[in-house]
Amino acid sequence: MSPSDTLYVDYQELRKFMKDGFMALGVPEAEAMVSSEILIESDMRGIESHGIGRFKMYVDRMKAGIIRPVARETVIRETDNTAVIDGHDSLGHVVSHHAMQLAIDKAKKHNIGMVAVRNSTHFGITGFYPTMAVQNDMVGMAFSNARPSVAPTFGVEPVIGTNPISFGAPSDEVYPFLLDIATSTTQRGKIEVYAREGRETPKGLTIDIHGNEPTDSKALLKLFVDGTASLLPLGGAGEELGGHKGYGLGVMVEILCASFSGGSFGKALSGLEGEKIVPHRLGHFFVAVNIESFIPGEIFRKITGSIMREIRSSAKVPGQDRIYLAGEKEFEMMERRKVEGVPINKSLQDIMIGIRKDLRLGKYDVPFFSDARVAL
Repeated sequence: MSPSDTLYVDYQELRKFMKDGFMALGVPEAEAMVSSEILIESDMRGIESHGIGRFKMYVDRMKAGIIRPVARETVIRETDNTAVIDGHDSLGHVVSHHAMQLAIDKAKKHNIGMVAVRNSTHFGITGFYPTMAVQNDMVGMAFSNARPSVAPTFGVEPVIGTNPISFGAPSDEVYPFLLDIATSTTQRGKIEVYAREGRETPKGLTIDIHGNEPTDSKALLKLFVDGTASLLPLGGAGEELGGHKGYGLGVMVEILCASFSGGSFGKALSGLEGEKIVPHRLGHFFVAVNIESFIPGEIFRKITGSIMREIRSSAKVPGQDRIYLAGEKEFEMMERRKVEGVPINKSLQDIMIGIRKDLRLGKYDVPFFSDARVAL
């Protein structure tokens, strides 16, 4: 792909485009705003696998009737510190935003809040939700299971999801500490980005049923659908580089998200019942911790910042001038993209044009939405 194929678009226009698209599909305005905000946050942080590049997935799933456009949530069980929510196949962003806020509200009153969710859908970047807690001067954690795409150590069959983990903590630095990782070597969304950009998938990220490591990104996406290729757990194949650790973390997330919520897990999250497409019925788990119940917030922030500074000032590999803490690159990327805009490659431009035509959306300050290219 030539660099000239990529155009930079104002993030506010992209957010408006997605909000309008959600509303065109029957999503109420407030819920469309939440969902589009979480999606554009991903692009702003440079996590392009979970931003506007995934918008068509939500559009297609709502049109197929497997994501409910108007959120319906039921609190199944609740205590001062905990709750279980049934999302009833609503937009995962909306359900999860509510669940994290509920955890925060409980932590404000009772020091810690934990909320388990079942029957939800894809909720965007996991790191958005601990950030909500950090903005309330709390520590936040979020977990989600996902459709099976990862093989266990010494296995070749996809049986667990990428099952992300995120942890956020405020500091006295410019940015908080924000860890947001999959428990696999990469995510399916990253392979989708490689395929859109015409790039090969690096070796060591995937395995097929014969134990080989495929690199053809477009072919890999088909193998994933067929169930004949899997992502590898964090650490890779075998135990030599710690693949069993990523595998163990993935199962831990499965337990947090399914066992606590009474929800689905593993192959039941595939989105298929035989040949029939069905909701994915994902589970999430959210935690908010009130720092003041342990130690004054100022002291917590200072110690956390000191930990970050000590690590950052340690000896570096020759040729490297900086050590990063989790979240720093993403927060710096956000500042740049507020000015530069979000990069949209040619493949994604065509997808957006198709969505705009299909949903008959209005005018936006987007260069490739010119009348010469789009006839509504």
